Amino acid sequence: MAGREAVVVRGLRKSYRGRVALDGVSFEVEEGEIFALLGPNGAGKTTTVEICEGLRVPDAGEVRVLGLDPWKEGKALRAEMGVMLQEGGVHPALRPIEVLRLYASFYPEAMDPEEAIALVGLEGRALTPYRRLSGGEKQRLSLALALVGRPRLAFLDEPTAGMDPRGRRETWALVRSLRDKGVTVFLTTNSMEEAEALADRVGILHKGRLVALGPPRLLRPRPVRELYFAAPEAISLEEVSLALGSRVEEVRPGEYRVLAEATPELLSALASWAARAGVLLTQVRVGGSSLEEVFFELTSEEEVGGGR
Repeated sequence: MAGREAVVVRGLRKSYRGRVALDGVSFEVEEGEIFALLGPNGAGKTTTVEICEGLRVPDAGEVRVLGLDPWKEGKALRAEMGVMLQEGGVHPALRPIEVLRLYASFYPEAMDPEEAIALVGLEGRALTPYRRLSGGEKQRLSLALALVGRPRLAFLDEPTAGMDPRGRRETWALVRSLRDKGVTVFLTTNSMEEAEALADRVGILHKGRLVALGPPRLLRPRPVRELYFAAPEAISLEEVSLALGSRVEEVRPGEYRVLAEATPELLSALASWAARAGVLLTQVRVGGSSLEEVFFELTSEEEVGGGR
């Protein structure tokens, strides 16, 4: 990473009709890094990104994007910035190559539209009307539209939503190649796997506040190798905890974690309990906290109000 800030957010506050969406959020995104902003629905992600893109004005705080105020100096900033929206907003009769030619005309040093088509793997669909594209193909086109202007900074919202596994992996490779070329990527995603695979650093928003910030690997607090298992039907946490001699918690519906160091004896005790209880274990694994598990721990409180 270059060691300079592409995005600087200081004390950001925003409310809608008395409801707090952002409550003093501060972070930086360094030039040439992939930064992922995570959070449950209503945490304030959309508001944060739209302020950084110059689409909303904050109530208080300071925002600088590529050294500029995105609200007051948006016209100068847009030539350096690419934005990928989850909803493409493309006319259903337009073809990908036509839309890309239009977008390319907005930028002084845009890439050739054919190059952009190839970059996202839409060569065979360049002349297909937008309405006939699959969900994943529409996402590829949205990504191409964000990149056709050769931006220094790209905001990517759910870049692989609707893509099949191959498309997702290809898009991840493309995002990494952008970083290798010095492009800063500001990513919002609901996929913890995606954030963990791509991001140099992540920020987690909850109820309008930043509750975690750092490299994904450093946000996992427990070095302990814990035992995880899954079962297709509901189980009694009290019974299995008593049988194993360690507390068991449900990390998400049907998936459980034993809060103890994984040992052969613990694994044997789990298998014995499952046999006695008539429970079929569909998955057993050993590991520390994943980014997804950290996310659930930090945002597991019942939502009351919150941001957009």
